[in-house]
Amino acid sequence: MTRYDVVVVGAGVAGSLVAHRLGRQGRRVLVLEAGPADRDPATDPLTAYLAAAAKVPGSPYRAHPAASWPEVTDLAGTGGAPGFRASGHLRQDGPLPYASGYVRVNGGTGNVWTGLAPRMLPEDFDTESFGYGRRWPLSYDELEPHYRDAEEELGVAADVDEQREQVGLPFPDDYVFPMLPLPAARLDRLLADRLDGRRVKDPVALREVELKVVGTPHARNGVPNPRYDGGHVPRGRDGRPDPDSRCVGNATCIPHCPSYAKYTPLKTQGRWSDTVTLRDRSVVSRVLVDGRGHATGVEFRSYDGEVSVAHADVVVLAAHAVENARLLLLSGLADRSGQVGRNLMDHPVLLTWGLLPDATGPYRGPGSVSGFEGFRAGPARRRRAPFRVEFGTWGWIWAKGPVDTDVDHFLNERGLFGADLRRAVGDRIRRQFTLQFEMEQSADPANRVGLHPHERDALGLPLPLVTYDLDEHVRQGMAAARAVSDQIFALLGAEDHTEYAPAAAWPGRFEHGGRTYGYRGAGHAAGTHIMGDSPATSVVDSWQRCWDHPGLYAVGCGSMPSVATSNPTLTMAALALRSAERIEADLAARDRPARLGPPPTASPPAIRTSASPPTVRTSASPSTVRTSPTPGASS
Repeated sequence: MTRYDVVVVGAGVAGSLVAHRLGRQGRRVLVLEAGPADRDPATDPLTAYLAAAAKVPGSPYRAHPAASWPEVTDLAGTGGAPGFRASGHLRQDGPLPYASGYVRVNGGTGNVWTGLAPRMLPEDFDTESFGYGRRWPLSYDELEPHYRDAEEELGVAADVDEQREQVGLPFPDDYVFPMLPLPAARLDRLLADRLDGRRVKDPVALREVELKVVGTPHARNGVPNPRYDGGHVPRGRDGRPDPDSRCVGNATCIPHCPSYAKYTPLKTQGRWSDTVTLRDRSVVSRVLVDGRGHATGVEFRSYDGEVSVAHADVVVLAAHAVENARLLLLSGLADRSGQVGRNLMDHPVLLTWGLLPDATGPYRGPGSVSGFEGFRAGPARRRRAPFRVEFGTWGWIWAKGPVDTDVDHFLNERGLFGADLRRAVGDRIRRQFTLQFEMEQSADPANRVGLHPHERDALGLPLPLVTYDLDEHVRQGMAAARAVSDQIFALLGAEDHTEYAPAAAWPGRFEHGGRTYGYRGAGHAAGTHIMGDSPATSVVDSWQRCWDHPGLYAVGCGSMPSVATSNPTLTMAALALRSAERIEADLAARDRPARLGPPPTASPPAIRTSASPPTVRTSASPSTVRTSPTPGASS
């Protein structure tokens, strides 16, 4: 079969949700995934993760040269500040590194994400009013019903009253989340006891902020909320109800949840209808359009280089912000505005870390359960980038690496052995904590994804080339965050061990205001096929339809005009579900029988008493007239 209603490129969160919704309507959907979809025990993600020397995001999976991906180990700092080297799938030529990776397997990066699922704030949809960034072509209120829809699909756990009162999010009066909130971590309780109600000064915005520990929404199975409409049953890996698939604190959410409590696209795929077909190891190399610019299908390649074609009335690109842009550029499409690949955003994360006087209980649950929300909104964002503060409950692993680094410190630098070594390592690990400041980065056309002029992948396709930097707004945000961290550490009586050294471990290192900063990438790529209300300044409209090509959608975080301060997966899911509604409406219009007017006569037609002209139904006779532009379209 080579003709479908819809071809979806990419089986990650957005692609899997779109395919699910359209398949539920009986649409024939082909999902093309560049990576493998093996269920072979020999390549089981848990087995691969346990055997991997480096527990990086891609470690549960094995990359194939034909569908490689960027890994955090592809970047290394140099002796200069700034200075970095980049290798691997994602080549770079910017002043600072784009420090995030992604994976190309069935389920995509949705297999290795954190599982945090907060909403954006209403004011995040129009940062132009604060003097920076770009305005969305839709409002929070327009997206809100789809947020609720996405929270059902992902099984979000949170306290709606806390989100309403402490975060400022508007919810319908009778709304509750599908899952009860996850229990607070020991670190969360400790920080709440010592910091709730205390105030710290933002030296950039020149204002004080009251601290309040607030739980973060999670797309993670916990205890179903009995008040949720219709109830919500935890689902296992394959999407089937599984009450035992709950968070039990494995502390490996990134990159792999052995209990399958965390939402991944595999759970959605397990509920696909029989009209949805997944074809893995299929690298799409070109989007096909007809003489009018209407999308007609895609060209794709198997790992051995064999070229195939799939035809469809609608093509949906859902292959990650970087790969979507790369595919549009390879196809020479959708770039009337000159914005394809531009406006690349991430959440540059400033980390600070130290030791508390008391045990923090690390490695006993998700990487972060709670945080501070008071720095996300308000007039302060005119002066510096807003940020969320997450509490890192996995010790210093993101800042310094696994606990092996602590063993190395006491063994090789302090000369400890035996019982002394065990006591020293144990004491350090049990008191470790990290503050993670996720910065909003606004859309800047200078930050972009392009095609490398001569470097190719195993299939002969140009590798993506990234140019990236942090503007003054983000750097001022980091300065404010570091000052806030200093005050929090003082209030806690904590030892501050923050040091962005050695240089090789911090490719994202720079000087600002006489102080050295280092950042990590959050893995939140956005903005490369940006959404807007004019084809002159954007790539897609508010439905994520490419302005220049009817039938072509580019969905995912690449459409977002701003990345705000929240982890973007929930917003991406809400946008994908909204687009699926639009696609179904377009297909339904295609399939609607054409209205037949009266035949031409010399005399005026008789007056009808019917309220509307007659239509020819598809079941009436073989001579049905349809508006479908293609043969063989489904009804």
